[in-house]
Amino acid sequence: MTNPRYLAAKLLDKTFKSGSYSNIQLNSGLEKSDLDNQGKRLCTAIYYGVIQRKITLDYILSKYCSRPLEKMDSIVVTILRCGIYQLLFMDGIPDNAAVNESVALVKQFRKTSAGGMVNAVLRNFIRDGKKLVCNLHGTEAVSVEYSVPVPLIESLADDYDMNTAVLFFKYTAESEDFTYIRRNPLKCTHDELVKSLDVIELHTDDELCYKFANGDVINKNAFKSGFFHVQGLSSQICCMALNPTENDTVLDICAAPGGKTFTMAEMMNGRGKIHAFDLHEKRVKLIQDGAERLGLTNITSRTGDASKFNPELPEYTKILCDVPCSGFGVIRHKPEIKYKNLTDFENLPEIQYKIAENALKYLAVGGEMVYSTCTVRKAENNDVVMRLLASHPEIELAEMPELYGNRLENPMTLFPFRINGCDGFFIAKFKKIY
Repeated sequence: MTNPRYLAAKLLDKTFKSGSYSNIQLNSGLEKSDLDNQGKRLCTAIYYGVIQRKITLDYILSKYCSRPLEKMDSIVVTILRCGIYQLLFMDGIPDNAAVNESVALVKQFRKTSAGGMVNAVLRNFIRDGKKLVCNLHGTEAVSVEYSVPVPLIESLADDYDMNTAVLFFKYTAESEDFTYIRRNPLKCTHDELVKSLDVIELHTDDELCYKFANGDVINKNAFKSGFFHVQGLSSQICCMALNPTENDTVLDICAAPGGKTFTMAEMMNGRGKIHAFDLHEKRVKLIQDGAERLGLTNITSRTGDASKFNPELPEYTKILCDVPCSGFGVIRHKPEIKYKNLTDFENLPEIQYKIAENALKYLAVGGEMVYSTCTVRKAENNDVVMRLLASHPEIELAEMPELYGNRLENPMTLFPFRINGCDGFFIAKFKKIY
């Protein structure tokens, strides 16, 4: 059977070299392996943990390694990161196991000459009490503690304040031991879902939202039977903000992979119409397959460029404009995003504005549109909204519905330390008045 630590190190080395998305890299690796569920959980914990804590781990290693990390063999550095991560953050793993398995990995990767060094570094860390001792101050100290690049911390502190930034990054550095799912009321009752999944917990304020203890949820028979789909709490709130009914004709202009499309279709009781578009055929197929599995016949999905007007489409009473974004709100799930250079996202606000402006062309008078992102950067959120309002007098901010006993703000930025279980997310709702 595959060694879960070996697979984690192999996938990490690929991820750090290629810059690929962590979830795609991990899922592909696990699917090709012969690991059992316990092995998959260990591999996943180490893989995501090392990416999440890379800056912290490298700071520690810089204190114990005689050579700069960038001058060392990449796989040896990866093995050291895995070892330090297990020692510092995985209480259930004995120290000797973390050390011995790391030394064994060096041999498996045919880097035997580094075995003594790896053993010495990890054992010296143990002798020193397995502590993160940071001699830095201010933003640099925050960077090491929560493993976030300094420019990203400064950017978020400029948008809000340092306290907000620290609270947000503290949350994103914590591991998550559950997945949010949404029950399909057209397919099953609460009792039927609970009977089919033995490790779920109902969200206290939402009879359709559940927490599933981490595991392979998509291979459950209940998933294959269309009893639920996987969707983060923030995305569910986004759909509730738009609040479509069976009397609406809905446009989901950037729909793939389809989670919000499915939630809206279920909110509409499988009636009305939803037109779901995405730029790529493969991603449209994800929507089509999901709709078929869930039994949602009110969804029509096809390819389309969200930035270009299609005169063949009708007017819509509700539009969801969930635009491409930097994704900094979901770095808890995709931690590699936080290491990207902020300059990579300079052109996003213009793209987002262009998509939102095009979406408005489809909105019927009296209709409502939600603009949303899974980031917390004001340049992609509030600034785009203000520009839309300034350039389009035919729209105004609409009233939000009540949720969990309170009326939602408009616009609103969701932070996990304000609404438990949420990712960083932004929602604004417009109404076309003429």
